[in-house]
Amino acid sequence: MDQYSPATVAAGIAGNVFAFVLFLSPVPTFGRIVRNRSTQEFSGSPYVYSLMNCLICMWYGMPWVAGVVLVATVNSAGAAFQMAYVALFLFYADRTRKIRMAAMLIAVLCAFAAIVYLSLEFLDKPTRKALVGYLSVASLISMFASPLFIINLVIRTRSVEFMPFYLSLATFLMSLSFFAYGGLLHDYFIYIPNGIGTLLGAVQLLVYGYYSRKSEEDSTLPLLP
Repeated sequence: MDQYSPATVAAGIAGNVFAFVLFLSPVPTFGRIVRNRSTQEFSGSPYVYSLMNCLICMWYGMPWVAGVVLVATVNSAGAAFQMAYVALFLFYADRTRKIRMAAMLIAVLCAFAAIVYLSLEFLDKPTRKALVGYLSVASLISMFASPLFIINLVIRTRSVEFMPFYLSLATFLMSLSFFAYGGLLHDYFIYIPNGIGTLLGAVQLLVYGYYSRKSEEDSTLPLLP
């Protein structure tokens, strides 16, 4: 299906909207960092990894690779958000963390520059699309798999305290939207990773529903027999 058909555009725009919700989710964390003028025990690594993911997916969506407009737009915005978060983290981090984060950021930017240069210089467009597509699939699957650690924590602690419901819901809806978008475009580099993301998001919501209900049941039990 044409990427400008109403159904395809609707699915892509929905994916963009839910992605923006995810991009804004670290704002409270960084509000706390700015207020305290310290990164405290927060880690900056997830924002560097997210930056790399957004850059690769943005490059896939560009006209020189696959030319998928709504993939390029959402990941360009995502890369800008992640760069802002990394910059704030670098500004407020102590010297040791600053050096480590700066090294990670330089490595990510150099890796991305190498991908862009090599794919433009040495590959024709179909091969370029395949290479960048496989890189984006690997990057997206690793990103979608990261909540598995939270699911494991919820099961071990029998508490949903560390699994924000609306964040899980936004992740599921974003994956579902882009799964539909990729399916309508017949682009397996989009629908395969987002199909996996949809499945993992559904599992996350089911786990949340089960353990939140268990918590409510436990809280209603009498304290004394």
